[in-house]
Amino acid sequence: MTMLSRFLRPSALALSLMLPGAALAQETSATPSAPSAAAPAAKLSPDTVVAKVNGNPITQGDLNIAGEDPALSLPGVDEAGKKGLLVDYMIDLRVGAQAADAAKVGDSPEFKRKLAYFRDKLLLDDYLEQEAKKAVTPDAAKALYDQTVKAMKPEEEVHARHILVDNEADAKKIAARVKGGEDFAKIAGETSKDPGSKAEGGDLGWFTKERMVAPFAEAAFKMSPGQVSDPIKTQFGWHVIKLEEKRTKPVPSFDEMKEQVDQYLTRKAQQDVILKLREAAKVERTDAAPTAPPPVVPPADASKN
Repeated sequence: MTMLSRFLRPSALALSLMLPGAALAQETSATPSAPSAAAPAAKLSPDTVVAKVNGNPITQGDLNIAGEDPALSLPGVDEAGKKGLLVDYMIDLRVGAQAADAAKVGDSPEFKRKLAYFRDKLLLDDYLEQEAKKAVTPDAAKALYDQTVKAMKPEEEVHARHILVDNEADAKKIAARVKGGEDFAKIAGETSKDPGSKAEGGDLGWFTKERMVAPFAEAAFKMSPGQVSDPIKTQFGWHVIKLEEKRTKPVPSFDEMKEQVDQYLTRKAQQDVILKLREAAKVERTDAAPTAPPPVVPPADASKN
């Protein structure tokens, strides 16, 4: 089996099992050996030749591009092991490409169409990335964050626990036990049917009103901290609620929102570029569906005149 065929396997797990170098690289990286192994490798110039195939060079720059391909992801393999695998992959790729070139595969109209498509796609991807970098600046990100925060309305949220059971009678008994002084979290762990919160003593954390079903939310947001509800019915069953705390939902910090802000600025910049280019271009579409012919109206029956 060639290195190329191994990389084409869809499962990363299967890939790591099939590649003899992958397991070896993991074992080697896990066991410290010579002191030099821990030192970072010197960064090679993109023009550095790492292999040749029939005299045709494969450079470090070629490996860098291959390493960015999501299909060639090698989780768990150290840099040295990954480089070796990528060199083998590029050798197989170059051998195959040379054979395909000799067989005149690239001369077919279909191949030329594919080549033109992927050239356009790569050009557009790089161009949009280049233009987006101009838009995603620290000042633009901070301005968008400030604008977003300013538009946010204060929102109340509560921190509550609950116990879920199948019927009202059980819910009433549980409410009586809690109101009688028994520990809510302990009873929740013993009796609640909610697998998501049972192990946490019924703790639901902080939530806003719209995140819960209406009867539950209405009851929880009317309660005071420390209060235990009477049984509440929802489509899930019967609940006993204990309200822990209330607060106005805190505004997320700039650092917490920075990734989302940058993503928004990137998408918007790229969208604006495409819209601007389309407005400036002369686009003629020839794929429009033909206009439907007018309905045929049967001639009037002269005999009725």
